Amino acid sequence: MSYIDWGVLIFTLIVIVTYGIYKSRGAKNIDGYLLGNRSLPWYSVCLSVMATQASAITFLSAPGLAYSSGMSFVQFYFGLPLAMIVLCVTFVPIFHRLKVYTAYEYLEQRFDLKTRALTAFLFLIQRGLSTGITIYAPSIILSTILDINTTYTTLVIGGIVVAYTVYGGTKAVSYTQMLQMSIIFCGLFAAGIMVVHLLPGDVGFSKAISIAGKMGRTNAIDFKFDWNNPYTVWSGLIGGFFLQLSYFGTDQSQVGRYLTGASVGQSRLGLLMNGLVKIPMQFLILLIGVLVFTFYQYNKPPVFFNSFELNKLEKSTYNPQLNQLKKDYQKAFEEKQVEVNKLNAALDRQDKPAIDQQRIALKQADEQSKSVREKVKSLMLENDPHADVNDNNYIFLSFVTKYLPKGLIGLLIAIIFLASMGSTASALNSLASTSVIDIYKRLINKDATEENYLKASRWSTVIWGLVCIAMALYASKIGNLIEAVNILGSYIYGTILGVFLVAFYLKHVNGRAVFYAAILTEAVVCICGYQKVVAYLWLNLIGCLLVVLLSLLFQGLLLKRKLNIEN
Repeated sequence: MSYIDWGVLIFTLIVIVTYGIYKSRGAKNIDGYLLGNRSLPWYSVCLSVMATQASAITFLSAPGLAYSSGMSFVQFYFGLPLAMIVLCVTFVPIFHRLKVYTAYEYLEQRFDLKTRALTAFLFLIQRGLSTGITIYAPSIILSTILDINTTYTTLVIGGIVVAYTVYGGTKAVSYTQMLQMSIIFCGLFAAGIMVVHLLPGDVGFSKAISIAGKMGRTNAIDFKFDWNNPYTVWSGLIGGFFLQLSYFGTDQSQVGRYLTGASVGQSRLGLLMNGLVKIPMQFLILLIGVLVFTFYQYNKPPVFFNSFELNKLEKSTYNPQLNQLKKDYQKAFEEKQVEVNKLNAALDRQDKPAIDQQRIALKQADEQSKSVREKVKSLMLENDPHADVNDNNYIFLSFVTKYLPKGLIGLLIAIIFLASMGSTASALNSLASTSVIDIYKRLINKDATEENYLKASRWSTVIWGLVCIAMALYASKIGNLIEAVNILGSYIYGTILGVFLVAFYLKHVNGRAVFYAAILTEAVVCICGYQKVVAYLWLNLIGCLLVVLLSLLFQGLLLKRKLNIEN
């Protein structure tokens, strides 16, 4: 990066962190530290909710996912607006009325302590692991820029986020997120414009989309019902609805965001606006990935996008084999360019038979390039069995650092850092609040002072920060980050959501029944996920329904047993 880019990056980060710490000064109790004294307006709630969900993973992995497999991932969010409506009608007023710090406090009031502890424990596992992944995402950036191992960059980034979250609490998180999202929207819009500007003069926006479409990259909608396809309209509307409902309704990282609202109305409006804005935002991010794909049909992409791993191979004894593969890759790209230009001409003539013929020829040429890339990956593993051979998360970053103008590179990298800081800070804040309110205050030290609980919240943030950093050090082994986070969530969210639905709507079911139902359900969901019985989004539906049905069954058995004893 140039000095200008470094200046933009450092200046943006310093302004954001300083602003958040300044606005959050003076937290003297856990209500102020964990919930910002429940005083924030709807727009702050909306942007904070969005920033918590839109981590660096979104801006690194989503364009890479669209580049590799198309835009079908947007269907993942189709259930979000409906989930926001359900939340506003049920969850939000209940949580506000009870003045809870965490979602799991309600479960003890409705059921018992062991059910509260179980759901809190499931949340801590899921969010702790996921937060490690979100910390790892921006470390990829520094690793690529500085050409150093991600271990060092992970430690630095994790340390920065932990520091300002410990100091400022939820207000530092919310105020920085509000400014972050404003910068993010501007940066994404500028990136989209620049990709189109960098295309050849005779390839405008519509033709770029057409070329990508002929190669299967604009497949945004799929109405086929397929249990094994994670991204269809039906998996998004049904499985996605249950995942989003559980995420926003029972995950403390999100519940903590809208509990900061000044009133029920402010929290509701913030959530509804998030439901309206999120799908267009995700569509734009994926569209940028598709445009980058078209750009690389005219400009040779790297044989491998992770420059750190590629440099390591170049310095090894396998360099002669790598050089031969680079020559093969160059030849395959030149052949593909011939087919792309033919397709371009056919599109200008609107010659449908020629377009269909060139689409097939272009896909065949693309397969040759993929074949060479696979050979490079195999060579990397021969050189280092522990090499990270999934470069999906580096595609957009590689494009940004190589082709965008000075200043904009620094801004876009700052955006990815900001997104990571926002989502990670929210997660650490929620992990701390759950640990202190649901575990420490309830089970360990019930009668401590406010000062003691505030100190415990800060120390809990530090401890969870260290755990998440440790998890981040292993995140390179899990493939596409945005899919990994959602897969991990799908193992747990359905079960937790089922517990809350029983609590809200099945008043005759008691704590013992739902506790055992949740444990059995979680075992079944983990087995289904591990065996890949269905696509991961459906695990949310299976988990939720299974908890409800088993709770009813166990309640009936317990009631029958009680009657037999009495008789």
